[in-house]
Amino acid sequence: MDSSVTLQMLESDSQTCTACKLCETRKTVVFGEGNTSPQIMIVGEGPGADEDATGRPFVGKSGQLLDKILGAVGLARADIYIGNMVKCRPPANRAPEPEEVLACNRWLEPQLALLKPQVILTLGNTPTRYLLGLQAGITRTRGTWHRKTFAWGTPLVMPMFHPAYLLRNDTKAVGGPKSLTWRDIQEVVAVLGGKDPEGLAPVQDELRLF
Repeated sequence: MDSSVTLQMLESDSQTCTACKLCETRKTVVFGEGNTSPQIMIVGEGPGADEDATGRPFVGKSGQLLDKILGAVGLARADIYIGNMVKCRPPANRAPEPEEVLACNRWLEPQLALLKPQVILTLGNTPTRYLLGLQAGITRTRGTWHRKTFAWGTPLVMPMFHPAYLLRNDTKAVGGPKSLTWRDIQEVVAVLGGKDPEGLAPVQDELRLF
């Protein structure tokens, strides 16, 4: 990547992207937002209707739940950077297709290189499988640490359930999706605080939920 490129320049260039068919149905390009020197970057799948309308990531119901999850461990949007695998809304909120993900990589890879997060949280199947090169789904990979090697560094990656999945599986039962997400986000904060990322730390059973 050209060392003179800035995040603002990259975002500006992305607004006129026509690299895949999603450009035909989008209202706006949702590039991402947040702390530009983040410890944590969240990578979701793609914008929904609310995001397409506002140009901001995770502002609908999924975003509101994400804010609650972060707030439960003392994090806020101002602390992190939030983006998606694809910058344009897939029709009917379907998962991004492989060619769309590959086309949008022209924005995600330099975005990651400019931000250089210490930890990447992949929300859902698409970012987890693509960034980690895994075939296994999110139910098998969530809650496990991975070390991803990029040209710019080797951040830790933690797969987690997408908030949309939590909304569809709204149970607070121990061992359910929300319970597991509570464990995962506590693990992330513990590692940022200096804990060895190998293995899960003891966590609280109480669900302070979200």
